Amino acid sequence: MMLNSKSVGNKISTARKKMNLSQADLAQQVSISSQAVGKWERGESMPDISTLNRLAEILGVDLNYFSETFKSNVSESQFEATKKQSEEISTTKLKTTLGLSWNMSSGNWVDADFSGLNNLKDKFSTSNMKNCKLIDSDLSNLILKSNNIIGCDFSNSDLRNSKIQTSNLDNNRFIECLLIDTEFSSTEIKNCNFSKANFSGVELKTSELKKCIIEDAVWNLATFKLSQISDVVFNGTIEECSFENCSFTKVTFKNATLINTFFKGRKLKGIQFIDCHADRMTYEFLKNGKANLTGLTLLA
Repeated sequence: MMLNSKSVGNKISTARKKMNLSQADLAQQVSISSQAVGKWERGESMPDISTLNRLAEILGVDLNYFSETFKSNVSESQFEATKKQSEEISTTKLKTTLGLSWNMSSGNWVDADFSGLNNLKDKFSTSNMKNCKLIDSDLSNLILKSNNIIGCDFSNSDLRNSKIQTSNLDNNRFIECLLIDTEFSSTEIKNCNFSKANFSGVELKTSELKKCIIEDAVWNLATFKLSQISDVVFNGTIEECSFENCSFTKVTFKNATLINTFFKGRKLKGIQFIDCHADRMTYEFLKNGKANLTGLTLLA
C-alpha cells in the first residue's frame, strides 16, 4: 500500500496536537526545521521511512498509523503513557510492519534496522545502504539494481530468486542466507561473509567475487560465467556446478569434493587444491585447463 502525502500530513497534525506539541516542538525532536513540519502537514512533502518511524515513536502511534486504512483505538491515557515512554528513547530502530509495503528506492540509508522486512521485491533499487540490518528478512524475489551496499547484515534472510544487478556489495554479512536461484550480474562482491549460505542454483555472471568468506556453504547447480574470482576458499561438496571462462587469482579449494563440476577455459593456474577429491569428469576438465592438480585426488 502506497502512502498518500496529504493523508500522512493530516495524521501527523492530528497526533501532534493530541500530544500538545507545537510544530516547533516536533521539529526539534526530529532535528529538522519547523517549516519542514509545516510542509508535511500541508501535504507538500512527506517524511522518508526512517523519519516516519521516529515520528511514530515521538507521537505515540504504531507505524501503521500513517496508512490510509488505519483506524486508531488509542485512548488519551495511552497517548500520555506513550508520550512519557517516547521521551526515554534515544536510538531509532526501524521495523516495517505487516500491511505496509514501502518503496525505498533511490534512498540513502545509514544505521537503519530493517530486520524482519518482507515483501520488498523491486522497491529497493538505486539506493545507498551503510551499516544497516536486514536480519531474518524475507527478501525473496528482490531486485537490486545499481545499489551500493556497505557493512550491512543480511544474516538468516531469504533472498531466493532475487536479481542483484550492477551493484556494489562490500563488507556485508550473508551468514546462513538462502540464495537459491539468485542471480548476480555485473556486480562487485568484496569482503562479504557467506558462511553457511545456500548457493544452490546461483548464477554469477560478469561479476567479481573477491576476498569473501564462504565456509560450509551449499554449492549445487551453481553457475559462474565470465567472472573474476580471487582470494576465495571453497570447501565442502561442490556438485553439478560450472565455471565458464572465469578468471582465477589465489583461489583455493580446501577439503572439498568436486562432483560433475565443469571448468571451461584455460585460465585455471590461479587455482590451488588442498586435500581435495574429484570425480573423473571434473578431474579431466581441470587437467585440460592446465590447472595444478597437486592436492587433488580421484574419487574411488
